[in-house]
Amino acid sequence: MPVEKITPVLNVNDIGQSFEWFEKFGWLRSFSWNSEGLIGEGPDCAAENEHGPAGFGGVCQGDATIFLCRGGQGSQGSRMPSKPGADDTDGVWMTWWLGSKQEVDEFHETAVKNDFIVTWPPTNEPWGVREFHLRHPDGHMFRVSCGLDDES
Repeated sequence: MPVEKITPVLNVNDIGQSFEWFEKFGWLRSFSWNSEGLIGEGPDCAAENEHGPAGFGGVCQGDATIFLCRGGQGSQGSRMPSKPGADDTDGVWMTWWLGSKQEVDEFHETAVKNDFIVTWPPTNEPWGVREFHLRHPDGHMFRVSCGLDDES
């Protein structure tokens, strides 16, 4: 059977902090949940209520969704790359595909402006993509990329 979608689950320390991190890049909150059930749905949902902080939540942008699980479902990254561009980290890696080199560069500027951890600068790679590497506060790594052939 063909797979129609895939939704990664990231182990995070704090759903609310992760919500805020993703929102800097235009992602929206989609839902939050704690031991008593649904806290909220949609971009204005809270990350906690009178029953405590969210243990699970989601962010989305267009058709892309990422689930966030506080302290469970996988591991966080504790090791920084040994040198710029090294892949020897232990968090989840994934690629965010953007539409152009300009978008990759603008995304990089947003990361730098917000003092986020960039471990590899925007680079035209020999495998036909422009990308930079962005580290989530809980150690997950995102390759923010576009195909060089996608340029018009």
